[in-house]
Amino acid sequence: MKRSYLSFSVLLVFLLTGCEKYVNIKTQGNLVPNQWLNYRYILNNKSTFIAGATLTDYSSDDIQMVDGSIEQKAVANYAYAPYYALGYCWSPVIFQLSGTYYQDNDWNGMYNTITNANIVIEEVPNVTDSSEAAKRELIAEALVHRADAYLQLVNSYAKPYNSATALTDPGAPLVLKETTTQSLERASVQAVYDQVIADLKEAIPALPATQQFTFLPTMGSAYAELARCYLYMNEYDSANKYADAALAQNSTLNNLGAAATFSALGYPAQVHDQEIYLEKNPTEGSVTYSPLYFRLSDTLLKVLEPTDQRYQFFTQTASAISYGSYSDDPNGRYFYRENLTYETRNVGPTVPEMMLIKAEYYARNNDASDAMGWVNKLRVNRFTPANYTALTAADADDALVKVLQERQREFFCRMLRWWDMRRLKSEARFQQTVTRVFSGVTYTLDPNSNRYVFGIAPYNIKLNPEIQQNP
Repeated sequence: MKRSYLSFSVLLVFLLTGCEKYVNIKTQGNLVPNQWLNYRYILNNKSTFIAGATLTDYSSDDIQMVDGSIEQKAVANYAYAPYYALGYCWSPVIFQLSGTYYQDNDWNGMYNTITNANIVIEEVPNVTDSSEAAKRELIAEALVHRADAYLQLVNSYAKPYNSATALTDPGAPLVLKETTTQSLERASVQAVYDQVIADLKEAIPALPATQQFTFLPTMGSAYAELARCYLYMNEYDSANKYADAALAQNSTLNNLGAAATFSALGYPAQVHDQEIYLEKNPTEGSVTYSPLYFRLSDTLLKVLEPTDQRYQFFTQTASAISYGSYSDDPNGRYFYRENLTYETRNVGPTVPEMMLIKAEYYARNNDASDAMGWVNKLRVNRFTPANYTALTAADADDALVKVLQERQREFFCRMLRWWDMRRLKSEARFQQTVTRVFSGVTYTLDPNSNRYVFGIAPYNIKLNPEIQQNP
């Protein structure tokens, strides 16, 4: 691929010089090249690094649409979001080569994060007005953002990690430097995971323990990303190790059980939410308007108890959200969290995720007691005292089932269910065939389906023919 860019420093030169007669004028208060503050401003720009996956939620079994419903008909004909219907039906081509929506904002958003992270990583060493420690901190933050972007890419556009095939399975193009020309052939799944781990481990020593906002990486962010990474590599010992490290930095939970009603005014905004190690939001934004509301699936509702505060606060009936447009679905429950918080859902790593990674580690190591102990540490904050009952497990296998169900309850409509479906389909006891009917056509996702991997937008392949398409 022929890939061009202007570095931040070059852009500043254009902006600040303009023509020869202004070259020697001091730009009091303005940004100039090779100053630490330039790159601090880049990293403080939340919109530059916030990108999170969207397609994952459309494809997971967290949601379902009643065939023939007003909702489904609206989605089928919704010109502003055709990717919803195509993702929901596991289409091999979600973004058409022509038309209004031919670009994949998930892919573009991740690589935008990577580009900006690379600029910081490459240019900060040339900064002349700060200490080496201050420069290392900026580079470390950029490394965490880059690692997160690659972890999301490899779990969207590549096969689930399999140690037997990861060296040959196509992953994602590894762009680690911003050059005018370079190949964008896909690196292997193993190479992408190795880069994620290397970036995070390099970052940790220079990261601060705390930051003012959750979209700024900390040591806890890097540990949590490592725990998430190792979980999806099926390396549970390492996942548990880094979950411990993240929880040592921060183990704060929001106690939903202490609230009789939910109020956005009383719930922490994501930038200050202590449950969040690193804030990330889906690139396509919120689903707080028709017809994009997520109707919760029967699969999810079977494990999400009505006495659970997550059910009470973060789901709602059709009539309560739709202003009459979903009147043909009186029994449906819909994802409502964004309506209450006035924010797009977070898909970055959290304290509950670390707790459930530990719970899964213990269940997979034949320790049902400790597994359920970690599940219950979370659940006691998700029920009112009157409705809370500690869960128990008959054995480690039963504990593992309950841990995975708790992951469904805690993370529904927030990316991780699709990632879990991908990693668990290789285990016979968790294999499932998911079936959907959309506009009278039946779609089936079996455990060996290629549709567990999203196709790369044809537009990107047209620009960069060396990018190998998924089958």
